[in-house]
Amino acid sequence: MLPHASTAIRLVVLASALLISGCTLFSPVESDIRVAVIDKLPREVPLRQSHPVTLLILPPGINPVYDTIRMAYRTEPHQVGYYRHHQWGATPAQMLLPLLARTLENTNYFEAVATPPYFGPHNFALHTEIVEFAQDYTSTPAEFHLSLRVQLIEGASNRIIASRSISLREPILQESPDVGVVAANDAAANALRQIALFALEQMP
Repeated sequence: MLPHASTAIRLVVLASALLISGCTLFSPVESDIRVAVIDKLPREVPLRQSHPVTLLILPPGINPVYDTIRMAYRTEPHQVGYYRHHQWGATPAQMLLPLLARTLENTNYFEAVATPPYFGPHNFALHTEIVEFAQDYTSTPAEFHLSLRVQLIEGASNRIIASRSISLREPILQESPDVGVVAANDAAANALRQIALFALEQMP
């Protein structure tokens, strides 16, 4: 074989290898797991005049049953199952924290809305606990159940000045995990708006 022909063959092989490598690098990873997120903000939030108030959003607490990326559902009372091929991109508490901060910021009332790792001076702190976070198929139509407990804490005294329970039932229009994700986002956006209203009601 001629030297230049051998070089040409090596170049073709190298180019083919790079092309295959590039396709592998940028092609989506094949998986039978569908990953969903909670990322919907309220369409409208109450607006207030800005005040020199710093609000610290504490990491939400969560019922250990739902403290997982596994997507929970219920088909029988007092039981919880988890989908095999559907999961969350993060735990519900992890997904809720940045949405809380953005929602409270959008009210325009607070001069600053802080999240951990910030634990410096603040006027108030907001603590949220996720009590229930599951697709419920024990009723017709099916519903997404989201239940929260919210507390507003005075920064100087660390005293709880107000608390509220929020319980939402968002219809799942078709019995499938993907439609349940839509209902979960709708419920979360509704809850965020109610939390913003609750916080502003306690402000001077």
